[in-house]
Amino acid sequence: MAAVRHLYVHLPFCAHRCGYCDFVTVVGREDTHGRYVDALLRELELERGVLAAEVETVFVGGGTPTFTAARALERVLAALPAAKEVTVEANPETVTPALAELLLRHGVNRVSLGVQSFQSHLLSVLERRATPDDVRRAVVALRAAGFGNLSLDLLYGIPGQTPADLERDLAEAVELEPEHLSCYELEAKPGTRFAVARGADLERQADAMEGYFELVVDVFTAAGYRWYETANFCLDGERAGARDLRARHNLGYWRGSDYLGLGIGAVSTVGCERRKNLPSLGRYVSALAADERPPREVEHLDDATRACERLLLGLRLDEPVVVADVRDALDLEALGRLAAGGLVRRYVNGSGEEILLTERGRFLGGAVTAELLAL
Repeated sequence: MAAVRHLYVHLPFCAHRCGYCDFVTVVGREDTHGRYVDALLRELELERGVLAAEVETVFVGGGTPTFTAARALERVLAALPAAKEVTVEANPETVTPALAELLLRHGVNRVSLGVQSFQSHLLSVLERRATPDDVRRAVVALRAAGFGNLSLDLLYGIPGQTPADLERDLAEAVELEPEHLSCYELEAKPGTRFAVARGADLERQADAMEGYFELVVDVFTAAGYRWYETANFCLDGERAGARDLRARHNLGYWRGSDYLGLGIGAVSTVGCERRKNLPSLGRYVSALAADERPPREVEHLDDATRACERLLLGLRLDEPVVVADVRDALDLEALGRLAAGGLVRRYVNGSGEEILLTERGRFLGGAVTAELLAL
């Protein structure tokens, strides 16, 4: 079995569940934070043999990891393997100088802040508790502690959001000078409160989303950010210095690398298996207290499935995909047609033939990759 270099750790606790969220979360339950961490650390020990001697990235996500009780969070961070990139997600209202120092002291070198918007009326629609001032205070606290790699997450397509609202959000994000920015179109995921309450609103504004997406790309690239993945941007060139500021953990996913996930609902891809821990907090804690692996679903991945995923995810990047790696999933006739139409670039180098979406192809995104798939 190949040694895995990417580790994901799930801390599910939140103060409040936002209406659009479909992640595995647990609201409140401060009395269970310690027991959950006991179980999480036991799972880490049971799975440690899967990890490489040198781990490349660790990502602590949620939930709201920084809502986890400080002592419990500290225990998790202290147990994690050292890695070149260690990211923790945080909601702005949870960030204090003390928290920033705790993270830095335990090897965290990248923080991803869930901003979503700087407009109070849009934050209300999203049921977010952080205010725009909370975001600014969080950035100040993290910078003062010594963090030199911050990422801000934003959403566009929020019901009631005007182009002027989006322009203000993008400008305020750039003004804070983060090293990395993620900007996603808001979706009404099935089963969420948002899908029931706001699904019709999102459908009515669907035609505007292409323009919003183009505005996001235009503003961030003009500000010196590299559009390296469909929804992700990092400082580039002189402003980045000698640093590669892409999210290295997510690059592992997009490039088709194996990864290990720990915690309720966490997913792992190891070799030809995809494993998903069930989302039950009680069953997770009980199993690991008995020194057993948590209940999980296991899916076998054949070569064709992995090639399909490699194609779909790899074409989200601004780097080429090697055709030999995805040939089982690729419709060669469609490739020729899309290349002739200026949506895909084809070229040959030392790795053989490679393909890359053109800028026009990237804006069309999923429609192009769907055509390329051999069904």
